[in-house]
Amino acid sequence: DEVAGLLMMRPELDEDVADHDPRRALEPLVDRHQGRVFKFTGDGVLVEFGSAVNAVQCAIDLQKGMAAANNDQSEDRQIVLRIGVNLGDVMVEGSDLYGEGVNIAARLEQSAPPGGVVLSHEMFQEIKDRLDVSVEDLGLLRLKHLSRPVRAYSLLLPEAERLPPSRGGTSRQAKVPFIAVLPFR
Repeated sequence: DEVAGLLMMRPELDEDVADHDPRRALEPLVDRHQGRVFKFTGDGVLVEFGSAVNAVQCAIDLQKGMAAANNDQSEDRQIVLRIGVNLGDVMVEGSDLYGEGVNIAARLEQSAPPGGVVLSHEMFQEIKDRLDVSVEDLGLLRLKHLSRPVRAYSLLLPEAERLPPSRGGTSRQAKVPFIAVLPFR
């Protein structure tokens, strides 16, 4: 199956932060962008979209929404997300989605700055003339557990910290990391 994306989050929420849970914002955004929640897991959620543009726009809107929600929170209650978006192949087995497309998205998420979105080259090619977004070319990234480097682009969002992303597959941990790979049908 061809994939534009998969959103996966690992909530690390204390009970006193549960009212600020990003999962509550996710489903209405997914619906608005014509996506479908594929599966909630103990530590994440998988989401598919029929369009690369809708997948990336959903990721942007999610980051904007979380930044707005964080404005009303003390720093220790803020939830910062990282999103990686890839276009690639995945396999569906039962209620699971796996494959190189998922692996690349997971590694791109680790390269995203807090509050940011990182796209694979393939995803960027799909959306570059269809969404008005500014990007920084990150070049070829050597990502953990992948045999070949992956060309990546970071969306220049006001919500994203302006720290250089990690490039060796190591992650600066966000309070709630997200992985995005939003699939075509």
